[in-house]
Order: sequence, then structure tokens, then C-alpha cells
Amino acid sequence: MEKVFERILYSARWVLAPIYLGLSFAILALTIKFFQELFHVLPHIFETSEMDLVLLVLSLIDISLVGGLLVMVMFSGYENFVSQIDLKEGDQKLDWLGKLDTGSLKNKVAASIVAISSIHLLKIFMNADKIENDKLMWYVIIHLTFVLSAFAMGMLDKLTRHNH
Repeated sequence: MEKVFERILYSARWVLAPIYLGLSFAILALTIKFFQELFHVLPHIFETSEMDLVLLVLSLIDISLVGGLLVMVMFSGYENFVSQIDLKEGDQKLDWLGKLDTGSLKNKVAASIVAISSIHLLKIFMNADKIENDKLMWYVIIHLTFVLSAFAMGMLDKLTRHNH
């Protein structure tokens, strides 16, 4: 009975596989949004102010960072919790594939969130004259919370790795 239960429990990890596949659709959605933003500005590029162009570029960078984060979570999560990704010899394999454990993945996700938050905060500061001071203060507080959380997670990970 115990062996059957353990086999069923172990097989249940495959329930996660469709979730990781679903993340690929999120990447597709981001790609569509990326090019929608790009094609929206191209016909008006000569009328677009430098500030608006910089804001658009920051938005595009934001989208690419979120896309990279999705790829990292999708592949690492699949490899850590479902199954190893088997690629044929000669296929391109991402350097970090199979090397990110859950602790490293958490730190990379936290660092990505800080980077995304930084870009969002920069965009807000570029429009600071249109935003109320109390809202600006809350944006900074939220960003600092992300920074401190990422720092604390990194320090905890370093301490636990050092003690083992």
C-alpha cells in the first residue's frame, strides 16, 4: 500500500507540466504585446518626443525582462519538479539549464522583480510632474520593499549554503 501511494504521489508531479506549458503562452502574449507597442510607435516616430520614445524603450525592456523571467521559471521549474529536459546531442542547450535549484531560482526571480520594478520606477520618475507626491512615495516604498526582500533572500540563501 505504501509503495502504491508513493508512486501515485511521485507521479502527481506531472500535474505541473501543463502549468509550465501554459507559461509558454504567456511568453507568446508578451511577444504580441511587444510588437504591438513597437508597431504602434513606428509610423509616428518622427513626431514622438524623446521622452515618449525613452518611455517606450523602457516598456520594451520591461517586457523582455518579464519574458526572460518566464523562461527561467518555466524551464527551471520543469527540471526541478517534473523531469529533466532531454535534448539531442548538437541541440543548443542553455548554459544554466539543470544548474538552477529552487534557492537559486528564487534569487533570480527576486533579482528580476527588482530589475522590473526599477524600470517601472524610472518610468514613473520620468513622469513625476504628473504624479501626486504621496503616490511617488508609495512607489518608492514598494520598490525598496522588493530590494530589501531580494537582499534578505540572497543573504539567507548564502547563510544556509555556507552552513551546509
